[in-house]
Amino acid sequence: MTATDISRRGFLAGIGSIAVAFSLGPVAVRPREAHAAAQAQDGLRIDETGDTGSLSWLVLTPSGLTIHSGKVELGTGTQTALTQIVVEEMHLDAGHVGYVQGDTEVTPDQGVTAGSKTVQNGGPQLRQAAATAYQALLGLAAQYFHVSKDQLVADNGVFRLEGTDRQVTYDHLVAQAAVVLTADPKAPTASPADYAVVGRPMARADLPDKLTARFRYVHDVTVPGMLHGRVVRPSGRNARFVSIDPDSMARAKAIPGFVSVVQRGNFVGVVGRTEWAAVQAADADTGIQVDWADGEPLVPQDSLPQALRDPSNQYASVEMVNVGDVDQALASAAATREASYFTPFQMHGAMGASCGVADVRAAPDAAGVQATVWSGTQDVYALRGAIAHLLGLSTDSVRVVYEEAAGCYGHNGADDSCADAALMSQAVGRPVRVQWRRQDEHGWEPLGPAMAHDLRGGVTAGKVVAWEHVLCSPTHGSRPNDNPGTLLAGALTGSLPATLPTDPDDSAGRNAPVTYAFPNNHLTGKLVRSFETTGTTSGVPAAPLRYRFLRSTALRSLGGLSNTFANESFLDELAAAGGVDPLELRLRSLDDPRAKAVVEALADTWAARPKGGNGTGAGLAYQRYETQFAYAAAYVEVQVDMGTGAVRVPRVVVAHDCGLVINPDGLRNQIEGNVVQGVSRALIEEVLFDARGVTSVVWEQSDFHPTPQYPVIRFDAVPRIETVLIDRPDQPAWGAGEPTIGVIPAAIGNAVFAATGVRIRTLPMTPDRVLKALESG
Repeated sequence: MTATDISRRGFLAGIGSIAVAFSLGPVAVRPREAHAAAQAQDGLRIDETGDTGSLSWLVLTPSGLTIHSGKVELGTGTQTALTQIVVEEMHLDAGHVGYVQGDTEVTPDQGVTAGSKTVQNGGPQLRQAAATAYQALLGLAAQYFHVSKDQLVADNGVFRLEGTDRQVTYDHLVAQAAVVLTADPKAPTASPADYAVVGRPMARADLPDKLTARFRYVHDVTVPGMLHGRVVRPSGRNARFVSIDPDSMARAKAIPGFVSVVQRGNFVGVVGRTEWAAVQAADADTGIQVDWADGEPLVPQDSLPQALRDPSNQYASVEMVNVGDVDQALASAAATREASYFTPFQMHGAMGASCGVADVRAAPDAAGVQATVWSGTQDVYALRGAIAHLLGLSTDSVRVVYEEAAGCYGHNGADDSCADAALMSQAVGRPVRVQWRRQDEHGWEPLGPAMAHDLRGGVTAGKVVAWEHVLCSPTHGSRPNDNPGTLLAGALTGSLPATLPTDPDDSAGRNAPVTYAFPNNHLTGKLVRSFETTGTTSGVPAAPLRYRFLRSTALRSLGGLSNTFANESFLDELAAAGGVDPLELRLRSLDDPRAKAVVEALADTWAARPKGGNGTGAGLAYQRYETQFAYAAAYVEVQVDMGTGAVRVPRVVVAHDCGLVINPDGLRNQIEGNVVQGVSRALIEEVLFDARGVTSVVWEQSDFHPTPQYPVIRFDAVPRIETVLIDRPDQPAWGAGEPTIGVIPAAIGNAVFAATGVRIRTLPMTPDRVLKALESG
């Protein structure tokens, strides 16, 4: 039924709720899930259509409105922004709105919360649901007053009859209603000109509890009868389990609170009644000693740029752009340049190590659930599929509940820690909590992959006439799916990792195509094989598995940061070769008015930039995210210590156009976060590894942890950040979680060139690397 199909019988049924179920896009769910949602609220009915049923995303009762969102709050302000969208359409105050998120038994499957797609994709769906609900309420109010809808005005949950003092509250209408609706894609939505909530700052809904230590993270989840688990990691990425020393096993069993050792393939875990018991049992000095056989070594770190370019390590070459004739244009260009760029493996760097809780039972409960997992995952449905296959259960029998974890952008150890817990819970028949250590997170989380770039270009009469880019990259797309090998525990128990992609377009190739109107333009993506197998089963690759490179996955902007670093740095090289101002060259090369507006927004700042040289300089960079969404341009000032090579970034200005701005304060938060992480990744972040695996497993070296470190930016290195927001209320709202980070490293590199005359083509721009470049001229 739609909003216009409310019967008087339904209005008078007296059950007291309005539920809006979605049928917009791929959000279908099973009838059992619909039933579970119905049971969550007295009087809630789900209108099952077709073979699968549908699930309510908005539920309005006399006690208030509840949003059911498949997109989850990762610490980015998602809950607040989506709430603003809903209450705008429903003419409500946001203060009494509930938010249920990321639960495979209650919320719809909106896919992964990633890629700057929450407001962009999830927002319009919730807006349409809210508009449908509002039209239903409007219809109820019209029936209540026996008038037409156009005689009513709504404000903060109250309908008023124009020209009178008569009014009725939403609560009163809902208390007499039992209405279930499917979101109507044609339901009228509020005009941007009338927005009272969207486009204005709103305080973050999640921050008060976080700032007062009342917030419950996944680390705080407890379950009756819960045990604690720790994993004993292999001695290297390609190591194989041999045995557990019998004497050490006896020693572990004597630890107070020891429960069990769980071993499947190369997965070895210990379970204890307390976390301390598990810690002791997993320690080779106090607990079990595991004998591992070293496997094949990883590609050496110092040969990584060459290894990525080595055709024997590549499995596909894809022509992504082919316009004009680059070779011919280069032959006739007034000035030409060639350059190679490289970015290393980098971590997500979450401040808190991952944690997961799982309760796997011997048989399903009355609702059909046999395994429940509490996780900080970005995609509860995908994790559910991976966990189900890992445990040998049906997908229907696994429930995944989102609990916020330490913030990160991308696929870190959140899913893997849950898989650890699930394996051990299944083995011991009790709920198990697994808390990773810092060394687990740094040493075993999937990483943002290293990338290599080779570019050629030519410029004539102040315009780019030729452009060629060849990128080489391992996969950025190994998030959990129905393949249990996408989980670390699955790979250790013998399942193969995710199938390698055959098209780099939206992962390694993100923002590799430029949106400049170059007449001759060629782009090739070469895909690097992260792992190999030594045999096949029925034509499918089979174990044993050998990693050539470190396990890689999605890190904030995927290939976008590396590609834009190469693209925008090389464009500045062409500007220098052609004697053209970098800002002017970008404007000449753009034909999109919105793109030009973003670059022009920095024109005054650029004109007033410090004179380059003597260690002080400024640089620019621009991109359109994924070549079709938000626009971002950055101006960066740097100070380079010519004696030590240390680079400091005192000031960053970002111009940003993501269409309709939902919450300007939240948008600035996102831009600022992009800048901070972008500076960190540009200047100091690099995973160090040897033949066995990652060696940079702590934040900072100390006597207690003499291992190599993986530093991240400190507060005293955070620059002053200024933002220029270009609001376009008549345009769709695009996401802002990733667009800005892509332009920061290139802008820093361009500023370093302006300050020193030296071009740094490898990240991070550490003091040693910069000093060597200065010394070599």
